Amino acid sequence: MNYEQKVINEIIEWERRLFKPPGWLEKTSKTIGTRINNLIPPKVHNIITTTIKSIVRTALFGAEYTPQRPVQRSSDLELADQDAQQLFSLYQKIAVAEGAGTGAGGIFLNVVDFPALIAIKMKYLFELAHVYGYDTKHFSERVFVLKVFQLTFSGPEQRARLLDSIKRWDVEKLQWHSDADYSKNMDWETFQKEYRDAIDFRKMLQMVPGIGAVAGAWANYTILEELRESATNAYRIRKLKEAAPIEG
Repeated sequence: MNYEQKVINEIIEWERRLFKPPGWLEKTSKTIGTRINNLIPPKVHNIITTTIKSIVRTALFGAEYTPQRPVQRSSDLELADQDAQQLFSLYQKIAVAEGAGTGAGGIFLNVVDFPALIAIKMKYLFELAHVYGYDTKHFSERVFVLKVFQLTFSGPEQRARLLDSIKRWDVEKLQWHSDADYSKNMDWETFQKEYRDAIDFRKMLQMVPGIGAVAGAWANYTILEELRESATNAYRIRKLKEAAPIEG
């Protein structure tokens, strides 16, 4: 079996798990997260939504997340995967340290953790794009980064649409040369709610006295792992289609 076929098999398995019905733990955490969200005052939800909008707009329209790392122009997928794994190891360590530090610092620092973790994930995704040969100076590549982020932390209803968009990116990207109205058309309330639903149960444990540091490190470790899996497979799909178009 050559490396490309191995990757295709891994992508197929990832897609199967992506649409696997939620298990008991996922259903329980979703229920708890929903109850907690209903108890949070609208003003707090508005602050969270504003924070997410600010970070995502910076990613889409600013230069803050543009990596110093050069864009890798090699077509060697195996080499790109190796570099991607090294990059992930670095960012996972950063996220774990950040989660442990804020988890040990009580509720106040946990509030700080929310935007910090999003920023870490955005920086990771921007660097990962360059590893796979896609220049984030182009607006369409920034939109792709956002779609990968959404795919990782969206509910099942959105996943099929987002995955289809990723698979058709060679066509869809043509509409995203530049669009200052892009963020205005985003459903920010749904965006932030699905993101919070995906991470709430783990981040709640971070606020429990006595276990906050351990829970925070574990939460950020698993959250980064989920992002890695979606992001690397999204870029693998693109690289494979560019090399030799495949079905889907």
